[in-house]
Amino acid sequence: MPFVRIDTLGTDPARLAALGQAVQDALEETLGVPPGDRFQVLTGHDGVTGTVRHGDYPGVRRDDSAVFIAITLRAGRDADRKRAMYRRIAELVHERTGTEPRNVFVTLTENGDADWSFGHGLAQYAPAGEEPAGAL
Repeated sequence: MPFVRIDTLGTDPARLAALGQAVQDALEETLGVPPGDRFQVLTGHDGVTGTVRHGDYPGVRRDDSAVFIAITLRAGRDADRKRAMYRRIAELVHERTGTEPRNVFVTLTENGDADWSFGHGLAQYAPAGEEPAGAL
């Protein structure tokens, strides 16, 4: 159910695959995401027709091996599980690609059951006629 987008500068297909697998493994280990529940867009930018920009905010010195990881998933995890996820992503990305943990930038966006369609024009997590508690 997570949707993951990974953007990085000038990389090869093997590094992109390793980044994607590192994130998937971290999600499975820390959040209990089922194996096979993998929806990812992996993009290596060439610096000409597409690029990534980064600064040193908040005092984290990044370089051109920076990796931007955007994860969208259903709401419900507490802050400790999210911290564990961020830490594990940084560890696995470093182990598998050599990317320094300081260069691993992760953002998490949460949403609800009705915010997903896996195909067929259906909201599989929120079938028609099933309104969430408190809905008007």
